[in-house]
Formats: sequence, structure tokens, C-alpha cells
Amino acid sequence: MALSDHLRELRARVLKGAFVLLAAFVVALFFFDPIFAIVNEPYQQARESLGHDRTIATTSGVAGGFLLYLKLCGLAAVIGTSPFWLYQIWAFVLPGLHSNEKRWTILFAIIAGPLFIGGIALGYLTLPKGLEILIGFTQADLTNLVEFNDYLSFFTRTLLVFGIAFEIPVFVVLLNMAGVVKGKALGASRPWIIVGSFVFAAIATPSGDPFTMTFMAVPMVVLFFISEVIARLNDRRRAGRTINAGLSPDEASPL
Repeated sequence: MALSDHLRELRARVLKGAFVLLAAFVVALFFFDPIFAIVNEPYQQARESLGHDRTIATTSGVAGGFLLYLKLCGLAAVIGTSPFWLYQIWAFVLPGLHSNEKRWTILFAIIAGPLFIGGIALGYLTLPKGLEILIGFTQADLTNLVEFNDYLSFFTRTLLVFGIAFEIPVFVVLLNMAGVVKGKALGASRPWIIVGSFVFAAIATPSGDPFTMTFMAVPMVVLFFISEVIARLNDRRRAGRTINAGLSPDEASPL
């Protein structure tokens, strides 16, 4: 395919993605209240635990409410249409891949999607406790005013970090399938992987509290252990296909 054909295909897919995203944004405008309730729920849970007089959600500026309206509906549109625009990216890249690389991408799509959603779900469940800890540092004679646009950024960043963290073991397995990382090397580096998971969680979590950090790091370590097992099984399967498989060191090779 000529370069001009690739560019035309890219333009077509970008326009399709933009059109679907715009349509989803318009639809989200009619469902602002339930979307707002979902985003607001973790803060309200933290507020109930702390006491309603400790913190109040606010919006600042004449256009603060309008900007919140646009941001929230835009976020919902991006998340809601993610299967479509991710497929457009995959369909554009797919023709340039070899058959074995296509299998890897299909495997990645099957496993990575549920893991990402699982990470987001766990981040959503732990967010109220993280907010409670952070807002709880406010002195008793002060009221913490939470600007909701800032809270929305914090909410999005927390869920995104959890989702990405759950994808790291998938990339480890893909590197093993590509022959870059061996299962034995993962086993030898296991203590450092555990320490690195907790360090990553401590740096990556926006709240920075030990509760949220632990809830991110522990599943990451478990997923790393699973990826190590898969890598070792894949290495054993690959070794069994070699020409010298099953020979003792004292036997002559077929060569």
C-alpha cells in the first residue's frame, strides 16, 4: 500500500473516531446527573465518614459549573467510546503485522481490557478511603473546600493510574513471548519486583496514603507472580521445541 493510501486510511479512521466521540459527548450531556452522581459518590462517602462539617465541595468562577459540565461529559464520552477508537487504532496497525504478531495483539486485547477495567474498579473502590485520609489532615477548626474541577482531575488520575498499573504484568508476558525476558530471570528478580511494585504504587498513587498504595501494590505483585508462572511455562514449551530437546549432555546432537 502506498504512503498516500496509508494517510487516507489514517484520516478516515481519525474522522470516524472523532465523529463517534462527538456523538457520545452529545448523548452524555443528557445523562449528566447520573454521571455526576457516580463521580461524586467517593467524595460523599469520605465526607460522611469525616463528618459533613469537615469538608464542602465547591466550584469557583462564573463558568465553573459550565466547565465541570463539559469536562465530565467529555470524560464519559472518551471512556464510553474507548472500545471503538481502540479498535480503530488496532485495525490501522494490524495489516502491517506478521501472523505471530497478530496473535500477540489479539491475546493482548483479550487480557488487557478486563485487567484495565479491573484496575479502574479497584481504584474507584479505594478512592473514598484515600480521600478520607487526605482530607482528615485538615485541622478540626478548619473546613476543607474541595474545588470540584480539581477533584475531577484527581478522580481521573487515580483511576487511570490503577488501570495502567494492572497492565504492567501483561507487558512482561508479551516481552517473554518476544524472547526479551526469561521466566528464570523474573524469578531471580522477584524480591526487587516486590519492592519495585510498592515503590511504584507509592509514587504513582495521587493520594499517596498507605491504604491506597497497598491496594495497588498487592494486586500488582500477585499479577507479576502469575506472569512469572506463564513465562516459565512458555520457556519450557519453547525449549521442548528445540532440536536438542530431550537429549542428555552426553548424547550427540542430530547435527
